Amino acid sequence: MITTLNKMRGMTWLVRKSLRINLTVELRLLHISAVHLQKRYSGKHEWAELDKDNSVKIGISQYAADALGDVVYAALPEEGQEIIEDSECGALESVKAASEIYSPLPGIVLEKNERVEDKPALINTSPEGDGWLFRVKLEDLSLFEKLMTKEEYMKYLESQTDDLD
Repeated sequence: MITTLNKMRGMTWLVRKSLRINLTVELRLLHISAVHLQKRYSGKHEWAELDKDNSVKIGISQYAADALGDVVYAALPEEGQEIIEDSECGALESVKAASEIYSPLPGIVLEKNERVEDKPALINTSPEGDGWLFRVKLEDLSLFEKLMTKEEYMKYLESQTDDLD
């Protein structure tokens, strides 16, 4: 009887420990998702993702990447270059067309994605992830807030009758 009771206590301890581990994992996952980056979109089909240090990654949307087709060349702005909102700051060329890159936000370029310049097809495989184009330092957060949320951008796409081709 005592050994059975000890086994049950041991199982209770294992269950408690297991629950504690699971709760810790769930809390960590919850903590990570709470720090999730904010992403906004422009009417010219660029996205901007705000990081906690007020730097912003800029890229083109999935819609723009699909419309461009297979990207074969990317010319990105240089580090230290000052970018003006809605001004041309680079170019993308695909087998279908060439397109200028417009920054939805002003700032100083902190970094360009050299992987994209080396392998432009990365834009097609992950336009809103690894295919980001450049990162800028944003001084005025209110400009970021003026861009469209994902939901607003999706509604914007539905309302457009023009094709990027």
